[in-house]
Amino acid sequence: MEPKKVIRSIDEKMGFTPEIMNMMGEMNPELFEHYKKCDDGIQQDGALPAKIKVLMSLAVMASQRCEPCCESQLRSALNHGATKEEIMETMNVIFITSGAPGVAACRKALNLLQGEKGHDGHGCVPGRRK
Repeated sequence: MEPKKVIRSIDEKMGFTPEIMNMMGEMNPELFEHYKKCDDGIQQDGALPAKIKVLMSLAVMASQRCEPCCESQLRSALNHGATKEEIMETMNVIFITSGAPGVAACRKALNLLQGEKGHDGHGCVPGRRK
C-alpha cells in the first residue's frame, strides 16, 4: 500500500498523524506494508475493542519510557473514546508494573486530560477528530 494511503488510514483511526509516520513514509516506503498490518491489529476492534488495545499500548510504551509514544497512545485512546477513569486505571497498572519511572514517562501525555495541546515535534501532529 502506498505510504500516503497508510498515513491517511492511520490518521482516520487515531485522529491524528504521528509525526514519525510522515518521516518514515519519505525515508522508507517499504516499511509501511509491515506497519499497516501492525496498525490494523491495534486500531481496529477484534476480540478486544481497539480502545482496550490502545490502553494496553500506552502501558507498554510507558514501560519503555518513551514519552512521545505515551503522548501518541494517550491521544489515540482519547480518540477511541477512553474516559479519564479508564486512563487513570491504566496509570495504576503502569505504576504497579513499571513503577514511578513508567508513570513519569506519561507526564506530558497526561496534559491532554487537562485539555492542553500536545507538544509539536514530540511524535504527534495535533488531532483533528472530535
